[in-house]
Amino acid sequence: MVTLSSAEAEALATRALTGCGTSLVNAASTARALVAADVDGQSGHGLARLPGYAAQVKAGKIDGLAVPTLTGSRLATLQIDAKGGFAYPALDVAIDALPGLALAAGVAAAGIFASHHIGQAGRTVERLANQGLVALVVSNTPSAMALPGGTRPMMGTNPLAFAAPVGGRAPLVIDLALSLVARSKIVAAQKAGQSIPPDWASDPAGKPTTDPAAALIGALAPIGGAKGAALAFMVEILCGALAGGHYGWEASSFLDDRGSSPGVGQVLIVFDPAAFGGPGFSVRMDSLLAAVAAESAVRLPGDRRLASRERARVSGVSIPSDLHAQIKRLAAGGVSP
Repeated sequence: MVTLSSAEAEALATRALTGCGTSLVNAASTARALVAADVDGQSGHGLARLPGYAAQVKAGKIDGLAVPTLTGSRLATLQIDAKGGFAYPALDVAIDALPGLALAAGVAAAGIFASHHIGQAGRTVERLANQGLVALVVSNTPSAMALPGGTRPMMGTNPLAFAAPVGGRAPLVIDLALSLVARSKIVAAQKAGQSIPPDWASDPAGKPTTDPAAALIGALAPIGGAKGAALAFMVEILCGALAGGHYGWEASSFLDDRGSSPGVGQVLIVFDPAAFGGPGFSVRMDSLLAAVAAESAVRLPGDRRLASRERARVSGVSIPSDLHAQIKRLAAGGVSP
C-alpha cells in the first residue's frame, strides 16, 4: 500500500485526468470526489475508478472537456445537461444553484441527464446538509437487476442517498444501492474460486445460483426482494422518464471504454427545514438522535464512514501500490496498462 495525504492524492489524480484530456475544472471536481470516497472508506467509488475513467476519456466515452449547462425550467426546478461528461461537475452546478432556490421556495430540485457514474452519492447530499438543508439524491445506473418475474437485467443498482443536518456533529447520511450485494463481491468470489449465497443473484434463466460465473451473466438480486425492485423501478422513472437520462438497459457500462456515453440521469431534491416545521427542526433532530442513542448498541447510518474519515485525517489515504503506479504513469503522460 502507498499512503498519501488527501491533498497529495487529489493533486495526483487531477494531473492524471488532465493528462488524458480532461479540463482542469472537470479533473479537479472528479479528483475531489474520488479521494473523498477513499477517505470515507468507500474505495469502490474512489481512486480505483481513475484508470477506467481515464481510458473512457481517451476513447471519447466520457467527454473530459464537457461544460454542463443549466436551465431554470420553473421557479425552483433546474434542468442540467451533463453533456456526456463526468457526473461530478454537473453535480457541482446543482449544489451551487439549489440552496438559494430552496431558501426562497422552501424546496428545490434538479434533474441531470446525459450523465455518468455518481460515485459516492452520500457526499452529494452531505455537502447540502452542511449548509443546513435536507437533501435526497437518486441516480440510475447501467442494467444489473431484473424486474420481479423477469430474467433480463433491466434496472441498475440505482443508488439513493439522504442527508439531514445535525447540530454539533456531521450530518446524518444514509447512502445505499438497491441491489442486495455489489457486483464486485461476486467478481471477487469468482476470482477466489468460491461459491456465493443463493440469494445474491440469479442465472440467465432467472433461477437462484451459487455459481458466480452464472451470476455475472444473470442478474443481481434487489435488496428486500420485490420491494427493493419497486424502489429501483421508481429511481428508473425519476432519472430516466423524468430527468431524461438513458434507462438502465440503454446505458453502456461505467467500467469499460466501449460504446458511447452511458447518459444516465440523476435527480436531486433539497428542502429548507424552516419552510416545513418552522425553527424547531434542529431540536427535533436532537431528540430523535437522543432516543436512538438510548440503546447503546445501535449504530447510526454513516458512523463507520465518519470513523474512516477521522483515520484518514490522521494517517492519510492508503491505496494499493500498483494502483498508485498506474495513476503516476497517467499523470506523467504514460500509458496505463
